[in-house]
Amino acid sequence: MARIKIDLPAAFPFNFQMPVRIQDINYGNHVGNDAILSIIHEARIRFLGALGYKELDHEAGSGFIMADVAIAYKGEGFYGDVFDIAVAAGEFNALGFELFYLITANRNGQMITIAEAKTGMICFNYKTHKIAKLPADMKARLETGK
Repeated sequence: MARIKIDLPAAFPFNFQMPVRIQDINYGNHVGNDAILSIIHEARIRFLGALGYKELDHEAGSGFIMADVAIAYKGEGFYGDVFDIAVAAGEFNALGFELFYLITANRNGQMITIAEAKTGMICFNYKTHKIAKLPADMKARLETGK
C-alpha cells in the first residue's frame, strides 16, 4: 500500500501551542483523525491572522478555499498533551499555495511527531464565486511568514 509522503520545508516561521481537548479523543483513547483536521484548520486561521489576513474577508469578498489536504499520521496524541503546531507556506503558483503543518508533542522530555500535513489553498473571490490570482504582496508575506 502506497503511503503519503509530505516533504516539509526546512523552516517554519509560525508556531503555537494547543492543549489536547477531551473532545479531540476518540474511542481508541487517542486524538482522532477528524480532530487533527480540525487542529490544522485552527492553525491555518491563526497563521493567516498573524499575517493580517482572513481566510474569508466578508467585506472585501476575498479569501481562500482549501482545494485538497494530505495528512500523514506519525504518532498518537493523548488527553493532557500540549501540541506544538508549526505552519509554513510554500509551493506557490499564480492562484495559490500550499500550507505545511508539523504537529509535535513533548511528552516526558521526548519530542514526538504526531502528524505532518499540507493543504492546497486557492485564492477565491466570494463576490464572483471565481478563482482569483494570488497578489504579489501576499505571496511575499506568506513566503517569509512576516
